[in-house]
Amino acid sequence: MLKILKRILLGLLVVIGLLIALLVGVVVVDGLMGGGRLEAVTNTTISSANGPEIRAFVARPSTVGPHPTVIMIHEFWGLTADITGKAEALAQEGYLVVSPDLFRGSTAAWVPRAIWQVISTPQEQIIADLDAVYEWLSIQPDVDPARIAIMGFCFGGGASLRYSLHNNELAATVILYGSPVTEPAQLKSLPGPVLGIFGGADASIPIETVNAFEAGLTEAGVPNQISVYEGQPHAFVRGMEAIRQGGPQAEAWNEVLTFLDDTLKESPPSFRRTDPSNARIGWDWGYWIRLAYEHTVGGAAHGH
Repeated sequence: MLKILKRILLGLLVVIGLLIALLVGVVVVDGLMGGGRLEAVTNTTISSANGPEIRAFVARPSTVGPHPTVIMIHEFWGLTADITGKAEALAQEGYLVVSPDLFRGSTAAWVPRAIWQVISTPQEQIIADLDAVYEWLSIQPDVDPARIAIMGFCFGGGASLRYSLHNNELAATVILYGSPVTEPAQLKSLPGPVLGIFGGADASIPIETVNAFEAGLTEAGVPNQISVYEGQPHAFVRGMEAIRQGGPQAEAWNEVLTFLDDTLKESPPSFRRTDPSNARIGWDWGYWIRLAYEHTVGGAAHGH
């Protein structure tokens, strides 16, 4: 009996070792295949006092500024054409948009590397890079520094919220299915109104968490608009070509446009706070585990 148990244990260890080796191999191969991805979707470099230059995509309106401005943060895949396409669409609405590469040169096509990019990028680095982007924007002649918002998708949604807790100069925050913060004591540091968009069938963000986020914002006195699109999985707002076909993703995109019009095209914005948080609020690691499931066998995988 003991020999049988030893063989079973040895077999399990071998299987676990092979799975780990496979995951490491996928991360490495995906990285090797990613050469040239960023060059295809960036057109600007931004200097940073705390690290290397930040590559970014900037979309400008055809009209004369200064313009209301949006920092748009990518998903856990890294900066992609889906994000730059949305940036260009916002520019056509009169916004200057900058989409920085927050993974410092890394992109992913497969989920294991996408998760690796998140867990291997320190939050302090993300905050420092976004500080550099914000400082660069604030001195651009075609930017109105009093009307800068931040928005993001998936990883970018969570990063947008956490950066808003750090920077009390932002005018508004838009979170599309990002990992939320629910504590009112932390949320009270948000400097402007919040729009949150979530999918009702998103296994990575339970509806209870969305409700707690909305309740926390309300208790903290932060103007908020939280929308749950029933039956929609994680990452249901896809590229502009898909958005233009209509349906829930088009409704969500139009909600973003209306919110930005209401909060950024006023001068000055009607709600501002001046008490930023110096705390670094960590990721919900359970969210990233659920997200990996959602992007491999869940609803989000079916939409890719």
